[in-house]
Amino acid sequence: MNYFRTRICIVEDNVAVKDGFALILNSISSYYVINTYTNCEAAIKNLKNDSPDIILMDLELPGMSGIKGTAEIKKILPKVDIIINTIFEDSDLVFEALCAGASGYITKNSNYKELLDSIDQVVKGGAPMSTKIAKMVVKSFQKNPHSPLSNRETEVLEQIAKGKSYSGIAKELFITKETAKSHIKNIYSKLQVNSKAQAIAKAKSDKLI
Repeated sequence: MNYFRTRICIVEDNVAVKDGFALILNSISSYYVINTYTNCEAAIKNLKNDSPDIILMDLELPGMSGIKGTAEIKKILPKVDIIINTIFEDSDLVFEALCAGASGYITKNSNYKELLDSIDQVVKGGAPMSTKIAKMVVKSFQKNPHSPLSNRETEVLEQIAKGKSYSGIAKELFITKETAKSHIKNIYSKLQVNSKAQAIAKAKSDKLI
């Protein structure tokens, strides 16, 4: 029986953690760990051959950092989803990771179920992060009174910053998925951005949410 399997790469310098993640992910029929690496340089070198859908990326690595690695990988494979996995719960690092192009962010104290849930969210178009980190992201913004966005667009942008998918935004704001998509299109146009990561970065720099 042929079916699509999500291709995953793991970049983690702790070999026990790396191998543990690979074992768990390979036990799920819809996931396939195509390769694992202990540094970003090796992962980038093999990126096109591996052609992953998702990369699970440590932040603190020997040589190139996970944030720098994320930025470099997104230049080569713009559509790849990168989930940052780290011990840190620092909002500056969260912002750096998201602005570098990360699709989500989980902490190393997350259990295996939370890890699998996070990957499932990304597959469905979401942007997972722990509740604590999501609160830190939103709390650290101070709104700009001269925002070009409407109140509803600002609410949608707040949901994007929390990592919600189109469906999640629609459910949270009691609107249709198509309306949510329309608002996001308008937000991108007004902010002159092309992605959720860029919208979050713009929201941070211009204090829009």
